[in-house]
Amino acid sequence: MAAMNPQTELRVRTLSIHVVTWNVASAAPPPDLSDLLQLNNLNLNLDVYVIGLQEMNCGIMSLLSDTAFEDPWSSFFMDVLSPLSFVKVSSVRMQGLLLLIFAKYQHLPFIQILSTKSTPTGLFGYWGNKGGINIFLKFYGYYVSIINCHLPPHMANNDQRLEHFDRILEMQNFEAQDIPNILDHDEKKRKPAWTDRILWRLKRQPQAAVHTPTPSAPHFTLFPRSYVSHMLYSISDHKPVTSTFDLELKPLVSAPLITLLPESLCTEESDLLISYSLTADFLSSPWDWIGLYKVGLRHINDYVSYVWVRDNQVSFSDGLNQVYIDISDIPETEDQFLLFYYSNNLHSVVGISKPFKIQPHSFLAEGPLDEAQPQI
Repeated sequence: MAAMNPQTELRVRTLSIHVVTWNVASAAPPPDLSDLLQLNNLNLNLDVYVIGLQEMNCGIMSLLSDTAFEDPWSSFFMDVLSPLSFVKVSSVRMQGLLLLIFAKYQHLPFIQILSTKSTPTGLFGYWGNKGGINIFLKFYGYYVSIINCHLPPHMANNDQRLEHFDRILEMQNFEAQDIPNILDHDEKKRKPAWTDRILWRLKRQPQAAVHTPTPSAPHFTLFPRSYVSHMLYSISDHKPVTSTFDLELKPLVSAPLITLLPESLCTEESDLLISYSLTADFLSSPWDWIGLYKVGLRHINDYVSYVWVRDNQVSFSDGLNQVYIDISDIPETEDQFLLFYYSNNLHSVVGISKPFKIQPHSFLAEGPLDEAQPQI
């Protein structure tokens, strides 16, 4: 994490998060999900989508296909959201349960995926038709845990439902220190009006003493703006539920760990020279890599070219590093590009460039890439 100047007071930022939960009853995505994703709401400027689905098609052939390729729902959401600058940050699946996180690409250096977990509770804890899946992450320095649950239905199974709920929470144990129990919500004591619902909880920070200086005191607050059921969708016997939150936070991370310098980009023959700098506390790995992407990428594996940083470094001095990346396979285009630096130790993007164009004169004949390709 980048060190902060004690004299610098970071400003409070307001981000917008849209959360979706939907039991899709094995159905395929409908043609239009604009209402679900609030795409036509001109008053919203969303930063993050959190999407939890239950009862996706999990037949043997479907699971085999989804293992080799993206499942239809993930592909649908990526197709719809990527033109709006959203990138799939992380996902986890357990049979019919799926949890997806999308964020606008400028937030990626401040999102660190810490773990993904699955907790089956069906068939005495051995079958994943029921249970919970979890993505645990840091967002601008704050710990965030997101769980998608599928619990036993009907009033007669209320005790079993609460038992499964508690088991899912107990299994979400994190290595980080001072992480509270994820949820201890009074909904467990009351009968909810909706079968599908969205719960949230914040860990309140202890109040500092009056005379204690707190130049970077944490500030992380959620304000629900909407909480609705979308009745117009009929592919399932469940209606999707969404909630939009304003997240007000004071970032605990003031700058990305890696700064990619687009103004220093230059081309030589079939290569692009990239300059970048890193913070003093960043621990690099031989498996770190820089990917070249077209603006509008769907996920981190959508690179059009890449370079292993340690193997292809050409110079470094005074914290400035340079590497060449092969662009011989890229046809001439007016598209804009981005550079992402991926940290193998942190399993996350830790630096991005501003959008830029590659000048047409730099393109040469195509040539194959013969290195092993990075995958996450």
